[in-house]
Amino acid sequence: MVYEHVYAHIRAGQRLKMKTARVQVLTTPAFRDWLRKEARKAGISVGELVRTRCEQRVGDEEAALAELTALLRKEVAATRAAVRRNLDETRAILRDLRARRKTDLAEDRA
Repeated sequence: MVYEHVYAHIRAGQRLKMKTARVQVLTTPAFRDWLRKEARKAGISVGELVRTRCEQRVGDEEAALAELTALLRKEVAATRAAVRRNLDETRAILRDLRARRKTDLAEDRA
């Protein structure tokens, strides 16, 4: 079994602080190998891969997706409001037509 020990440092003001808390996670060998492969592709340690993915740092694609989602929600709300207005207008027109029809029928009978 191979243990990977990579020391991670974070900046706190001007001094470096070492990340010292350790977490052990049991996984399948296949998942462990996948983590190593992904970390190697990214040029970082497995620990850094897990930290960055779990900290949910927003990348360019995620930021663009969030922006588009917000825009879509805004447009959907505007479209719903327009549909409601048009539906109200259509109902008013139908009420008017029905009233005219009643009036025309009453006049024809008279």
